[in-house]
Amino acid sequence: MHLNYIGNSIIGSNVNFEADSVAAKHYNERENKKIRIKYNNTILDTAVEKFGALVGDNSRIGANGVLSPVTILKKNSVVKRLELIA
Repeated sequence: MHLNYIGNSIIGSNVNFEADSVAAKHYNERENKKIRIKYNNTILDTAVEKFGALVGDNSRIGANGVLSPVTILKKNSVVKRLELIA
């Protein structure tokens, strides 16, 4: 059994989160907590303050890997152990 946190995320099929990996959903360190996404060189306001990650099918997140809020991983992505995706 692995301890993970993947709050408010959308996870594809056949995805593996190794032990202690996290998909953070909240910018605790920011005064302005609004979640924004950069898409086609345009910043989009999501109108939410909490959103985890979008993780594509067949992706793997290594032990103690951290996905910052609004991380978008394409299909077959690999996050190395101890890696931070910001």
